[in-house]
Amino acid sequence: MYFPVADIEISPWLPPLVAFTISLFTSMGGVSGAFMLLPFQVSALNFNSPAVSATNHLFNIVAIPSGVIRYIREGRMVWPLTWTVVIGTLPGVFIGSIVRIKFLPDPEAFKRFAALVLLYIGIRLIKDIFKRTSMPAAKIPRNHSPQTDKVTNQQFSLSTISFTFKKEEFQVASISIIGLSLVVGIVGGIYGIGGGAIIAPFFVTFFGLPVYTVAGAALMGTLITSVAGVAFFQIIAPFYPYMVIAPDWQLGLLFGLGGAAGMYCGARLQRFVPAPFIKSILAFAILFTAVRYLGIM
Repeated sequence: MYFPVADIEISPWLPPLVAFTISLFTSMGGVSGAFMLLPFQVSALNFNSPAVSATNHLFNIVAIPSGVIRYIREGRMVWPLTWTVVIGTLPGVFIGSIVRIKFLPDPEAFKRFAALVLLYIGIRLIKDIFKRTSMPAAKIPRNHSPQTDKVTNQQFSLSTISFTFKKEEFQVASISIIGLSLVVGIVGGIYGIGGGAIIAPFFVTFFGLPVYTVAGAALMGTLITSVAGVAFFQIIAPFYPYMVIAPDWQLGLLFGLGGAAGMYCGARLQRFVPAPFIKSILAFAILFTAVRYLGIM
């Protein structure tokens, strides 16, 4: 099957299969999997124009809703955290999209930029994993009920966001979340990932939030910012006729269909998977991407 925007020819079953496999694991940590699809498209498919970022955003739009719906049904969506992330990320994704087109159209420069960001986050996440290895792993009792995993007492103010999970209260500063989200939005807009791959590890590592509660917020934030990203790339494409900017809709939809199935399954399985294992998946995926972009592998 030929994809004209990406200018590649591949079997139609390959994109959904790859997307399903990636999203099954990454969605457990609040990551859509788009950041792993990008190196696959660039390196394996040789799709390296700015349109690859827009196509990744399109993948998010199709794939993420299934995972978000699952988290909402299970009562693990922290709404104050979600909307704070959206407020901070939206302006950032527009800035990042402009930077991608204006200053990082060259694939090699783009890879180096993304690699440095992901390498730093991956190292921080690895340090957090080793720091907590001495703590006993939480086991799920036989009479475990999904009701015990619901997020309660969600509160928002201009100064703090707070909620209760498994009888423990968590609190973070609202302005810190907005500031982080703005930076993440810029990086995500450049990279074409919506920011979930970056903000989820930050929530876990720097703010000490449980991975079981940040996943839904990170995915919802990524979904909304990806809609804005696709719209922006599509609107400005006519102003850059010498560049391929608009998303490859056929390829993005195929990736998205596989990702949707993978995210639903990942969200379904998440609460039965130990948090250190989920963190390890995130760390491996981030570091793998970083070393590929640095040309080490």
